Amino acid sequence: QVQLAESGGGLVQAGGSLRLSCAASGGTFSRYDMGWFRQASGKEREFVAAIRWNGVETRYAAFEEGRFTISRHNAKNSMYLQMNSLKPEDTAVYYCAADDRRLLSSRVSDYNYWGQGTQVTISS
Repeated sequence: QVQLAESGGGLVQAGGSLRLSCAASGGTFSRYDMGWFRQASGKEREFVAAIRWNGVETRYAAFEEGRFTISRHNAKNSMYLQMNSLKPEDTAVYYCAADDRRLLSSRVSDYNYWGQGTQVTISS
């Protein structure tokens, strides 16, 4: 069973950048498709991006408009989310998640394992 831990969140001004990391332990990282989700206060958790177990294929939510890039480094058991041109509406807790069925899914329910989340706050 894999454990996930996010890091890299913080407070930045609108237009700035952040790079989130997700460190995996306790399992074979390359078994899993991975995803990033976010949850703003008072809203449902929503899909941000996903990446295949081998990093070959990615998928993004429409709202990103090319501002975010998901990547992974299997030898380091890590996944990343580079976020540029951040907006106040990107403020949320960001979660990484693992899917052992390898669906490259955008659905919360398709992911088996979740981290605790990292807070991202964008000031205007």
